[in-house]
Amino acid sequence: MVPSHGSGSICYRFNIESLNFQAAGTAAMKIKRNLLDIGYDPMIARRAAIIAYELEMNLVIHGGGGLLEVKMSPKAIEISARDEGPGIPDVNLAMQEGYSTAPPQVREMGFGAGMGLPNIKHWADVLDIQSKVGEGTSLKAIIYCFPSEWVS
Repeated sequence: MVPSHGSGSICYRFNIESLNFQAAGTAAMKIKRNLLDIGYDPMIARRAAIIAYELEMNLVIHGGGGLLEVKMSPKAIEISARDEGPGIPDVNLAMQEGYSTAPPQVREMGFGAGMGLPNIKHWADVLDIQSKVGEGTSLKAIIYCFPSEWVS
């Protein structure tokens, strides 16, 4: 985890290793803890942790590892992931619940159920996925931070 500051925001970068299931989830836990320590609403921190976890697992399982970044500001939390993996041939298909390209050994460990991208979409206010076969994938999820009294 490498923190940096600038323009009223705090940024963290995590290098995620391919197939390192022992470390998987560590970045998401640190992100949630940092958000709570800073004073973000617990539901905002929960949403960010879920998104970060799903992205982290996608980097571990599918992307050959990659970079997970979080940018925290008073207005929004941006969580992004980049990899140089095989890319997603059909993003619309990958967004369907239950669709998975996880290999059998990963499924035997209880991962790869095909809920990662749909879960990210559910918890994000904005989701952008760019993927090119043979070049990799980049994804950015944004959570807007409104005072709890604005949320109905």
